[in-house]
Amino acid sequence: MNCKPFLNSILIIFLSTAVLSAAPDLDKGKTLFKDNCASCHNKNMKDDMTGPALGGAKERWASYPKEDLTKWMRNSQSLIKSGHPRATELFAKWKTTMTPFPNLTDQDIDDVFAYIEGVNNGTYGPKAAVAGPGAANTGTSSSSGFSWWLYGIFALLGIIALFLWNIISDLNYSKSKSEGDSSAHKKTVFDLLTSKTVIGFVLFGIILFGGYTTVNNAISVGSRKNYAPDQPIKFSHATHAGLNKVDCNYCHDGARRSKQSIIPGSSTCMNCHAAIKVGSKYGTAEITKIYASIGFDPEKGTYIENYNKLSNEDIQQIYSKWIASNILKEKKTTTLTEGDQNEVDRQIRELTASLTSEEKPSIAGPIEWVRIHNLPDHVYFNHSQHVTVGKVACQQCHGKIENMEVVKQYSPLSMGWCINCHRETDVKFADNKYYDAYKTYHDEIKSGERKSVKVADIGGLECQKCHY
Repeated sequence: MNCKPFLNSILIIFLSTAVLSAAPDLDKGKTLFKDNCASCHNKNMKDDMTGPALGGAKERWASYPKEDLTKWMRNSQSLIKSGHPRATELFAKWKTTMTPFPNLTDQDIDDVFAYIEGVNNGTYGPKAAVAGPGAANTGTSSSSGFSWWLYGIFALLGIIALFLWNIISDLNYSKSKSEGDSSAHKKTVFDLLTSKTVIGFVLFGIILFGGYTTVNNAISVGSRKNYAPDQPIKFSHATHAGLNKVDCNYCHDGARRSKQSIIPGSSTCMNCHAAIKVGSKYGTAEITKIYASIGFDPEKGTYIENYNKLSNEDIQQIYSKWIASNILKEKKTTTLTEGDQNEVDRQIRELTASLTSEEKPSIAGPIEWVRIHNLPDHVYFNHSQHVTVGKVACQQCHGKIENMEVVKQYSPLSMGWCINCHRETDVKFADNKYYDAYKTYHDEIKSGERKSVKVADIGGLECQKCHY
C-alpha cells in the first residue's frame, strides 16, 4: 500500500493552516479600534455611547453566518438594504449610520474583536495582571491566552503530522523489505523536509505571501493614515476649533471657494493674535514664532519697517526683549534670574530652529508648515465641490479635528475609500440650486419613486471625474 497521498494530504492541511492562519493581534486591534471605532463606541466595551457597547458583540451575531458581521463592519448600509434582520434591528434602534470601513481585512476585523473581548472580559490590559499576590503588571498582554492556545494547537498538529509520517514511513519501509527491495531505507525527518511536496508547498507559501504583500503595499502607496508630523509651531486644533469654536473655513478659507483648502498665512493668525499675545498653554513660546515670521512688534503693536532686511541676530534681540518683558510682568519683578534668562534663550533657539532651514536661512518669511494630506498628482480633488456644493462636513474626511491636539491624517484617502463614499452618500438636493438641472431626479423624489440620489447616480463613479 502506498501511503504517500495520505501523508501529502496531512502535510498540506497542516502547512496551509500554519501559513494562512494568524493569531489575533490585540495590540493591533487596539490601534484599529482607536482609529476607527473609539469616536462612537465606549472604550470600556460595557457602556453605550453614540453607538452600542461592543462587549459581547460576536455572541449577539452568533446565530448568523460569521461573514455577516464582517459585512456589517465593511458596509453596514448595504447589509441593512439587503433586509438582514440583525442589521435592520440595530439601525432601527440607534438610527445612526455607521461609517463604512471597506479597507479593513478579515484579519483586521478579527484583531479588533479580539481586543474588544479582551477588554470586556478583563484578559487584556492592566486588569489581566491582577492574577495573584505579587503579580507584575506590565500592561502589555498583547497576545493574551487566546493566542498562546492557537500556537499550542499548531505545535500539536505539527507533532501529530510528524508522528503519522513516521508511522507511514515505517509501514512503507516494511512493505518494501517484504517485497525484496534491497535498496529500501527508512526515511528521516530531513528526507521529509527536503521532499518535493514540502519544498513545493513552502515555495507556494512564499509566492502567495510575497504576492499578497506586494499588492497590499502597492495599494497603500501614498496612503499615510495616522501620519502626524511635528510642525514648526505647536498649533492646537483642540484649542482653536474645539475650545474657542473657530470655524474651519475661517482659517482654511480656500476650502469653500477653490480646489485647495489653503494653509493659512501668518496674516490670518494675526487677525486674532495682534490682540491675544500670550498663549494659554505655551505662553509666549509659540505665538512669538508667528510675530517673528511676519515682523510684528507685540510691545508696540505695530509692524516693523524693512523687517525682511534685518539679520537674524537683530530679530532675535527684538523678540528676546519681548519674551523677557513677559517673564518680568508675570513674576512682577524688574530683574531676570539666571533661570529666567535660560528660558529666554531656549525660546529664541526654538524660534530660530522652527523658522529657518537650509532652503530658508532667514527667520523672517513664511512659516514652513509640514503638509499632512497629499493626493497623488494624477488625482483631481476639489474642496469647494465637497464643502460648498456637497455640504460635506470637514470631520467626515478629517475626523474630529476639534479634539486633536496634534493633527493626523484620519482617513486613508484611498481610491476605494472615496468610491465607497460616493456609493453611500446622499446628495444634498434640498434647497441646493447647484442641482436644479437634475429635474428628473427631483421629480422622482417628489413622486416617491426615489428616496434619495447618491453621488454615484450623478457621475461620482466616472473615472474622468477624478482622473481627467
